[in-house]
Amino acid sequence: MTPPPDTLPSANASAPPAPIPAVRKAQAANTAAGLKNLQQLIQLRWLAVIGQVFTIEVAHYTLALAVPVGEMLMVVGCLALFNGVSHLRWRTGHRVQHVELFLALLIDVAVLTVQLYLSGGTGNPFVFLYLLQIALGAVLLRGGYIWSIVLITALCFTALSRHHLPLPATPDLHQGAPSLYTQGLLVCFLLNAILVVIFITRIGRNLRQRDARLASARQRAAEEEHIVRMGLLASGAAHELGTPLSTMAVILGDWKHDPLLSGHPGLKGEVAEMQAQVKRCKSIVSGILLSAGETRGEESAETTVCQFADRLAHDWQATRSVAEFRYANRFGADAAMVADTTLEQMVFNVLDNARDASPGRVELVVDRIADTLRITVTDAGPGFDPAILSRLGKPYQSTKGRAGGGLGLFLAMTVARTLGGSLVARNRPEGGAEVVIQLPLAAIALPEPGASHHHGTH
Repeated sequence: MTPPPDTLPSANASAPPAPIPAVRKAQAANTAAGLKNLQQLIQLRWLAVIGQVFTIEVAHYTLALAVPVGEMLMVVGCLALFNGVSHLRWRTGHRVQHVELFLALLIDVAVLTVQLYLSGGTGNPFVFLYLLQIALGAVLLRGGYIWSIVLITALCFTALSRHHLPLPATPDLHQGAPSLYTQGLLVCFLLNAILVVIFITRIGRNLRQRDARLASARQRAAEEEHIVRMGLLASGAAHELGTPLSTMAVILGDWKHDPLLSGHPGLKGEVAEMQAQVKRCKSIVSGILLSAGETRGEESAETTVCQFADRLAHDWQATRSVAEFRYANRFGADAAMVADTTLEQMVFNVLDNARDASPGRVELVVDRIADTLRITVTDAGPGFDPAILSRLGKPYQSTKGRAGGGLGLFLAMTVARTLGGSLVARNRPEGGAEVVIQLPLAAIALPEPGASHHHGTH
């Protein structure tokens, strides 16, 4: 009987909230970008400290200008102390808020204003360093913070035009290049240009990297949301298909032992084939449920690694058509484990992909590296497309041209990651492709330390 419509899963169900891991990745991207930008400000401020000390010494000793050296060096010392505190703040690794960057830039503006007050106000050619602070604010800050920096620097510029200590040097612009004022303007221009190119470029690169991480996190969130939706549909479908498949399995089991069929070898063979296909349908349903993060919980059993691998290879070869299938069990000393259809379907997905790419030959090798089970599947096909390898582990990455294709490797990688393992794919130099699954034995081992050990046949 067909179930009533209201019991079927709906594709128009309300969207689930964004997955927490994706949100955390976005937060981590913002934190990393803020810390890098703060680091750029700290480095720029150290250059300002060195530059101010050098400029003060040149003005006092080389040009013999009567500037208040003691007061100006005291301001430089305060700036260095603040930069030391900023460095300690940066080392904490906590997220940098926009208000922190705004206050840091205000400190830089205040120090520049005091130094200009002590050395001629707007008559000092280095007054145009205000433009550097505005450029930094435009890149680092948002909204009202940017215009606040513009307004504050404009007010400081206006105040310095009226209130400042005199600079004992006349702006003799008529002398051209030999003029000290013209030379100071040139140095100020070069400083602004070089620092803008270097630090604005670095800060811009940090922001672009942050945007790329945020875009990747948003894409991952969308993919995970889609998988959640697909999982809801898969769960409903599995519940609906589970009962008829189990019923068919029971009926076929009764037919197999029916005396009326014992005299018909052909019918008995067809019943055995139907049993194999029903079992395959049940395994396919289990594979679909992997996208929902669920398992059917059927046929979980205590076994050993070698027995599991031998049975897996036999079952796959018996239900698939492939010209040449090579299987080697090199695991060595056997180990007890728990096997279920989830683990089996993971390997089946990889083997099916290999058969689709290379119907002529597929090879399966099971071995051991320390405390890790390694399953290697190779084929003689054309290999992976570079675009597929670059996006390995993402759903719907397929070159088969089928709607909804490209889930095999994605589901296999999902299971491997869930068990603490990994899945790696590559193209072999001699031709064909290779997929290597590595699973920690601790993730599939029996909890009982006294579990029996057997050696499987090869």
